[in-house]
Amino acid sequence: MMQCMLDESIGIDPKVLRNSLGHFATGVTIVTAQTEQGPVGITVNSFASVSLDPALVLWSIDRNGSRYDMFRYAEHYAIHVLRAQQGDLAFKIVKNARDFGDWDLVGGEYGVPIIPQCLAVFECQQTEVYRGGDHDIILGEVKTLRTFEGDGLGFFKGQMMTVKS
Repeated sequence: MMQCMLDESIGIDPKVLRNSLGHFATGVTIVTAQTEQGPVGITVNSFASVSLDPALVLWSIDRNGSRYDMFRYAEHYAIHVLRAQQGDLAFKIVKNARDFGDWDLVGGEYGVPIIPQCLAVFECQQTEVYRGGDHDIILGEVKTLRTFEGDGLGFFKGQMMTVKS
């Protein structure tokens, strides 16, 4: 068992914290938005539901990241819950916000790019942004959604995995 105690003078080692957080399995999503230069994406595992009435979800973005301005100020965006077969796309988007590979994007109802064949797609309107340490927490109201059947893409201890339906 590894234990990391908080030392008030230096805090918790970020590497130890990241590794410890990796013990919590999450789904894998890609958030897309439309910019003046075209569609952009960011791979995110910080997606969570907040409220059913109204329908609210959240995700977070690093304020120091190169994609921050693309998403922080997007009025609308889409959150895509990935299928097990979409792991390559998740890694492509990690490396390049505009590399959607062979996936032909379609336009959503609010002008955001939609990745086809995902398990679920939530088109959202940004409602609030909260500061959370070195990240901003983006709260959005779900305006439209699509849900399909299949196995999901998960992330656990730094590895992609299939989540059986």
